[in-house]
Amino acid sequence: MPNYRLHYFPESGNSYKLALMLTLCGKTFEPVWTDFAGGVTRSAEWRKAVNEMGEIPVLEEDGVRLTQTAPILLKLAEQYGRFGGDSDEEKFEVLRWLFWDNHKLSGYMATYRFFRTFTPSPDANVLKFLRRRLDDFLGILEQHMQQHAFAAGKQPTIADISMIAYLHYPSDETGYDFKVSHPAIDGWLRRVAALPGWCSAYDLLPGNRLTHYV
Repeated sequence: MPNYRLHYFPESGNSYKLALMLTLCGKTFEPVWTDFAGGVTRSAEWRKAVNEMGEIPVLEEDGVRLTQTAPILLKLAEQYGRFGGDSDEEKFEVLRWLFWDNHKLSGYMATYRFFRTFTPSPDANVLKFLRRRLDDFLGILEQHMQQHAFAAGKQPTIADISMIAYLHYPSDETGYDFKVSHPAIDGWLRRVAALPGWCSAYDLLPGNRLTHYV
């Protein structure tokens, strides 16, 4: 079995995607807390030694450093034969929602949540713009989840693991109470959380936390 080391910080939903995928597949990893707030990922030394893209997470598999969550999730799904979809149609749906999540849902929620919660004086106009975009994306997801148990159909896949990551954080961080505003999304989040072995990000990823400003 491969040995895994995960470079992360607890508030990183992208880190959580990989931690959750490994956990649901019954794999363990060595946690490597990264001082994101201290700016280490922006240093030339860290980028040279860990990730030239300057991003968290980084997953080491037997010493080989892997970056970018979507291709890593696809690799793990193929490697362990889980959460990748069974039919060609399901596999296409996995890719469709995975790419949508990376480009829209996770991308905007990660940015909105960071500025809203972990920035001391966020620009109100920037927050308004991000919130408007998020409301649109969440509306699309709400309609989809009114008709489907999971993103790609009747069974959970890496698309769900990717899409729930930033949405599952506490409402005081995201600014959304999905039980009230998006009940279909809330039900879907609960279905994913009922999977055997599921853990929240703050249970899976220990370490110093970012300062809350709201």
